[in-house]
Amino acid sequence: MMAKKKPWFDMRAFKCVLVFTVRYWRKQPVRISAIATLALLATLAEVVTPFFSGRLVDALTAGGGDMGLKSAAWHHAASTFGLLIALGVGTTLARHFTLHNIMVLTLNMISDVASNAFCRVQRLSTDWHANSFAGSTVHRITRGMWALELMNDTLLLALLPSLLMLGGATILLGVRWPLMGVLVGAGSLLYITVAVSLSLGYVAPAAHISNLWDTRMGGRLADAIACNSLVKAFGAESREEARFARIVSKWRKHTARMWARSTTNGGVQSGMLVLMQTAMLSAALWFRVRDEASVGDIAFALTMFYVLQGYLREVGMHVRNLQRSVNDMQQLVLLERERSGIEDRPGARPIEIRRGEICFDRVTFQYDKVREPLYKDFSVTIAPGERVGLVGRSGAGKTTFIKLIQRLYDLSDGRIRIDGQDISQVEQTSLRRQIAIVQQEPLLFHRSLAENIAYGKPDATQAEIEQASALANAHEFIAALPNGYATLVGDRGVKLSGGERQRVAIARAFLADAPIIILDEATSNLDGESEVLIQQAMERLMVGRTTLVAAHRLSTVRALDRLLVFDHGRLVEEGSHDRLVQLDDSTYRRLFDQQGFGLAREI
Repeated sequence: MMAKKKPWFDMRAFKCVLVFTVRYWRKQPVRISAIATLALLATLAEVVTPFFSGRLVDALTAGGGDMGLKSAAWHHAASTFGLLIALGVGTTLARHFTLHNIMVLTLNMISDVASNAFCRVQRLSTDWHANSFAGSTVHRITRGMWALELMNDTLLLALLPSLLMLGGATILLGVRWPLMGVLVGAGSLLYITVAVSLSLGYVAPAAHISNLWDTRMGGRLADAIACNSLVKAFGAESREEARFARIVSKWRKHTARMWARSTTNGGVQSGMLVLMQTAMLSAALWFRVRDEASVGDIAFALTMFYVLQGYLREVGMHVRNLQRSVNDMQQLVLLERERSGIEDRPGARPIEIRRGEICFDRVTFQYDKVREPLYKDFSVTIAPGERVGLVGRSGAGKTTFIKLIQRLYDLSDGRIRIDGQDISQVEQTSLRRQIAIVQQEPLLFHRSLAENIAYGKPDATQAEIEQASALANAHEFIAALPNGYATLVGDRGVKLSGGERQRVAIARAFLADAPIIILDEATSNLDGESEVLIQQAMERLMVGRTTLVAAHRLSTVRALDRLLVFDHGRLVEEGSHDRLVQLDDSTYRRLFDQQGFGLAREI
């Protein structure tokens, strides 16, 4: 049995977007009130303008040959003309100040939305970021920001005045001719109903799919550009172009369908306006034939119709814009519903790390959607200032061990303490600021070398930056660059070699001066000269600090105080290199022998 197809335009999505928008409106209540009042005044002026236009025509045709009556009529015409000019000026001023206020409102809202979205994304879990295209995420936020502008314009500058105009016209015509009021009111309701139904039920599903492919296209584009060096390395430009062309083809197909449906929708609405025009003009002529309408009344009815026609035609466009803004904002709003990363506990306080003792106390940890826990009742203590190597095959639990110390995941059971403080009860930012990490592939911002080195200590002086660089064996190559420490490193540090990026990362760790240091495969995939320079820098960095070294090359851990050998989340062996290598048939001995025979294997 086939599952019931879910209707595309879920009113819950519209409600969520509207609630999201209103929440930001509430931050500027005075400005919202001013916009609504000015829009109301401008619309009321437009509503009564056709009525006074009709009175002007009556005044101009009154009086006949009687000079007294003719003089009074001209006086009345002049007064009405002056009133029409005043209404026009008032409408212009009201709309000008409405536009000014909505401009400020929208700029403030977009600024807040962008800041809040960035803050939200920054705090989402590492798993979320690992599974999301950075380009798609940027596109979701930026597209949603600009859709907010369209949402404000549609609701406050378009739909609100349009509805006021339709209501006012119905009342004004109904007072003069009840039948005309019923005709205009019923016709307007029918038109709006059809416009909304077509926009939300016919155009919106195609627009939603088009937006999804638009997001995928942006994500694929960003992914290929970010990995351009890899594309060039394999001469895969044509292959990536073909891959991108397939996505563009899908986007073009769905966007063409959306545009075609929009065109059909517009045609239907235009046809309904012609029918409404015919009905209104026929009624006006009928009233004239029955001598129930003056020439001015006919002018009033005609002018009112053309004003109404403009508003009704725009109602359909406004509904389509509203639907489009909801589509574009929906993915931004959904960011708020993403499961956040690890949250600070209520009352969490900054952690104070002085000695750097790390204690895993009967820790049990299980990844989501994984049947068995990786760590079960796991305990180990790392003494203050101890230099410890983490060894084991891929998947043994080394990386997870490091991430748990940083509290990038919460435990299923047990506790991790640093200097006796349970890290689940402290502020995460204070914890991570006191743990410096040098990764296998160090991440650098597309900023200057000085800014990258000082990232852990933004207020560092130039002398401190250069001292940290010297300790990391980085000062010499930086000083040789044309712009020295002001050199921009490119996206993710692409302008630097692997060894240079690693030394910059070590300099950053030196300057952060954290009591706990984590070196995560810091010498992997480096040439011999770079490895020697980095080993020297690492030796200096470890002095007086608790250090964890996740090792790929066992040569990097031989001089450490203690080695922890992992196997599927279990601590199977521990001790110094000299002791472990003497154990027959030990896991560490087998790993060491494999590398010693040139069978280096990722562990």
